[in-house]
Amino acid sequence: MSALTAPSPFLSAQDLLAGALLVHEVEIPAAVLHPGQPEGEGAARRVRLRPLKVATLALISRAAQDDASLVPLLMVKESLAEPVLSFEQVRQLHAGLVQWLLAEINRISGLADDGGSAARAAAASPIGEAHVLLARHYGWTPQQVAELSPGQVAVYLAALREGGAGTGTEGAA
Repeated sequence: MSALTAPSPFLSAQDLLAGALLVHEVEIPAAVLHPGQPEGEGAARRVRLRPLKVATLALISRAAQDDASLVPLLMVKESLAEPVLSFEQVRQLHAGLVQWLLAEINRISGLADDGGSAARAAAASPIGEAHVLLARHYGWTPQQVAELSPGQVAVYLAALREGGAGTGTEGAA
């Protein structure tokens, strides 16, 4: 078999992009769709969800920059392929349904938590370690540490290395 006819061990761009084009039908359990109803009442229904793309997540992040509570609602709005809902309609969904939809969106987008290993990997990364160190030393919340710019993180880490760190009362941002 020549090198020209051997299958490539590498994925093509088309192979990598194909997953983002899929639409997944998911069945919403009746207990999620109509919470509080006795078992057996109400039928489960289906929706179509598409995985979130990196570009979509970036837009959601920018749009929700001043209000993080918008992120889950925008994720549901952008992922729902059928039925298509307006943002106002998504806001009217009950919280349990939104939470369930988010879990499915994360799963089909490859963002699902796999028993905590993704969180452990993030915490073990250099930036994750820096965040944990700063939060512990200064008593900051994870949100306060996340609001630091990369330059601020570098300054505070340098201060810790030099032993000249402040008392922790300065505030994170």
